[in-house]
Amino acid sequence: MLEHRIPPPIVVILIGGAMWAGAAATPHLAADAMVRIAFASGIGVLGLCFGAAGFFAFGRAGTTIDPVKLERASVLVTSGIFQISRNPMYVGFALLLSSWAIYLAAPWTLLGTAVFMLFTARYQIAPEERVLREKFGRSYEDYQKRVRRWI
Repeated sequence: MLEHRIPPPIVVILIGGAMWAGAAATPHLAADAMVRIAFASGIGVLGLCFGAAGFFAFGRAGTTIDPVKLERASVLVTSGIFQISRNPMYVGFALLLSSWAIYLAAPWTLLGTAVFMLFTARYQIAPEERVLREKFGRSYEDYQKRVRRWI
């Protein structure tokens, strides 16, 4: 029922909000703010780079970036960032949530990243992979063997 129904950016916002609310009500690490912010910023920038690279690769290939309308996929993109990860935009979101958890300085908030990854693997990636196998057959199966789902 939830398969590819909730766009991943909405999932990220919901989980990020839950992380923030929970962090406000729980103890924090006594970490130096400048170090924490620098580390969180670095991971956040890496996440933005991963996501943007995937987004622009889809744009250059002329295929859809809409994760809800899977049938619109017209090209199997396997170059650039897609040689590192089959799902760089989701890796980017996971890195952004990890960055947020570090910024919040509440260790349990890292569970938000795990929840995102589990939810996305089950309700977004698995349906995408079914559609891509149907559309691109052996080419997609070979790609799956060469490149990992996340990293």
